Amino acid sequence: MSQANIPNITPAITITVGQTVTLLLASIALEELALAHILNAEAEKIQFILGTLEGVTPPVVPTVSNVLAINASVRSTMQDVIKTEILLQFKLENILNNV
Repeated sequence: MSQANIPNITPAITITVGQTVTLLLASIALEELALAHILNAEAEKIQFILGTLEGVTPPVVPTVSNVLAINASVRSTMQDVIKTEILLQFKLENILNNV
């Protein structure tokens, strides 16, 4: 087997501090948007199982165990979202303190 030939790439990227701050803030905003979509999906999951999602009928009448299972799933996802929110807050504070 032969080794891959990787070309010598030396990109010259020049951005200003202001552009860097803008890019970092945009990355935080995009992560926040992604988290909002995740939370919306979790809300729709709950609405689906309860039969309150507009225009959709659940496949079966939910049992207590079904509702508890969905609740545990949503709780786990929300805990992960909260952890990510805390990290984004730290990232934002670091950016603002170093401008």
